[in-house]
Amino acid sequence: MLEQPSVRGGLGLIESWNNFIKGFRELPTIYRCDDACPEHSVPYLSRQQLQAFAYYPSSEERRRPGRSTWHLIAVTRVAIFFCSICYALFESLDDIVELGRDLAFIIATFFILFKMVYFLLYADEVDEVIDGLEECYRCETKGPPAAEARAVKRLHFLLFMGLQMVWMVFMVVFIILLLSAPLWTQQNLPFHASFPFHLHDPSRHPKTHILIYFSQCIDSVYFLMWLVSTEGLSVSIYSQLTATLNVLCIEFRHLQQLCNGDQDLLRREITRLVTFHQKIISLVDRCNEVFHAPLIMQMIVNFLLVSLSVFEAMMARHDPKVAGQFMVLMILALGHLSMWSKFGDMMSQESLELAEAAYAAYDPNVGSKGSHKDIRLVILRAQEPLIMRASPFPAFNMINYMAILNQCYGILTLLLNTME
Repeated sequence: MLEQPSVRGGLGLIESWNNFIKGFRELPTIYRCDDACPEHSVPYLSRQQLQAFAYYPSSEERRRPGRSTWHLIAVTRVAIFFCSICYALFESLDDIVELGRDLAFIIATFFILFKMVYFLLYADEVDEVIDGLEECYRCETKGPPAAEARAVKRLHFLLFMGLQMVWMVFMVVFIILLLSAPLWTQQNLPFHASFPFHLHDPSRHPKTHILIYFSQCIDSVYFLMWLVSTEGLSVSIYSQLTATLNVLCIEFRHLQQLCNGDQDLLRREITRLVTFHQKIISLVDRCNEVFHAPLIMQMIVNFLLVSLSVFEAMMARHDPKVAGQFMVLMILALGHLSMWSKFGDMMSQESLELAEAAYAAYDPNVGSKGSHKDIRLVILRAQEPLIMRASPFPAFNMINYMAILNQCYGILTLLLNTME
């Protein structure tokens, strides 16, 4: 694994906070300076965010004192939270709005629990992918394409970190709505939950009720913000692959200008670029393999949340406060799904553009037969787009995204007609 000096020792609160905001702190500097290029790739910075949350259970992290114990505590807390809201579902069977709210939080909590267990099992494999991307990111681009390659890395950093900031703002608004729900509704807790012996009932057990209330507040803030960073890490891996493909296209377009008729240099550069392209293909395949289960779960969870939140918002349309919660949830679910679909679409499109870039580097009057053969090989490989996919589900792209929305609309129409 690539060296990470900032996390080799113990992390205090201040250092954890610095690691969490490192990417955001660099954002103004990179934005003001046109020639600035981030020191690390976005996935690398996203991994530091997860490490700042103290829940990134890779082998290295688990070797740190007390970290494995915290991982177990965190999973146990989510499991208890999940069981408590599932237990409360039986109390909402007579209220369609409350039932939908409970189902939405059950689905979302199950997704968080799934992601936490996933990282317990596959954090080392995710590390392998991030380190491979970091190696690609650090590959130096020389000559005429260097400035354009730096501009691509800078733009990718600005766009993604800006998107993550917007995503966090939406999540903060959602958390505020959740935690303030007992102030303007009849609920006693931010999340409808039930415990044995009516421990959640403020009239019977006021002390345990207060304890459960603060526990839900702390857990919701911690795990929802952790989820934002987790999703940011996952999406940034595919977006970084897109940026790397973009840099490769730039290098191919400037290849003849860089070599300027030097046959030996041309041969070395083509070999390097072909190897680089093969590494990107391998990383995409590895990403789809490592994230196979999360991609399937994301597709299912987002489909359910979008359908459910739209339906419940329509059912609660006469109560703006309740409908507002479901509208924010719908925006989060749609934004989450559209973000994955858009970045999957961008990666596929960029991989197809590589064929044109490689063709621009082809000159029948310059180079050996071996060099021409390598360029033709790149063009041939680039005919088939690289896709973000988890079989047997379709690829993550905007076409399939619209198909999912159509299905959600069909389900919504059916449910509303049934209710009428």
